[in-house]
Amino acid sequence: MSNDFLQHLLAALIYSLLGIVIFIVSFMLIDRLTPGSLWKEIIDEHNTALAVMVGAMSIGISIIIAAAIW
Repeated sequence: MSNDFLQHLLAALIYSLLGIVIFIVSFMLIDRLTPGSLWKEIIDEHNTALAVMVGAMSIGISIIIAAAIW
């Protein structure tokens, strides 16, 4: 394999890990800022509307991170 390929592979891995870490930190921050526990409401109370909102929030955060890293 060429040296360029390895450099690009390493850069892709670093950016992927960076994106995952940023996503986890931002998700934890949003969980802390909202009243109550998101997971308790979704799992114990079966709050479907909250689950849809959390899913949409996750997609939105992912799009922002992907655009920032690109």
